[in-house]
Amino acid sequence: MAELKTKKTNASVTAFLNKVKNEKRRADSFAVLELMKSITKEEPKMWGSSIVGFGSYHYVYASGREGDWMVTGFSPRAQNLTLYIMTGFDRYETLMKKLGKYKTGKSCLYISKLEDVDQSVLKALIQASVLHMKKRH
Repeated sequence: MAELKTKKTNASVTAFLNKVKNEKRRADSFAVLELMKSITKEEPKMWGSSIVGFGSYHYVYASGREGDWMVTGFSPRAQNLTLYIMTGFDRYETLMKKLGKYKTGKSCLYISKLEDVDQSVLKALIQASVLHMKKRH
């Protein structure tokens, strides 16, 4: 069975974020860092070389594959700021309608810049997801 490539590391989160070339994306990243720290009450950790994660949980799939993953996190990608909402978005339909301008993947929230979304709604979304993940694990 293939091992998960993205694992928690001891690399510096601040050093990583300071290397983000796009000034706006860097500023938004530091804002999301503070938001997630205040919600999770956890210290951020690098997961792999490009993801900032908070907390962790152990999962086991029906296939037998298992591993550890972050409760929430983000990555300042070239195209957008990617936030990891591990519960997905189906249960948050009301919040998503109020969030603003974004795109989603299975558990990824893609934002061009923070001012495109309502900050209080974003906070509520992250809080709800983190709470749900902590109850489950």
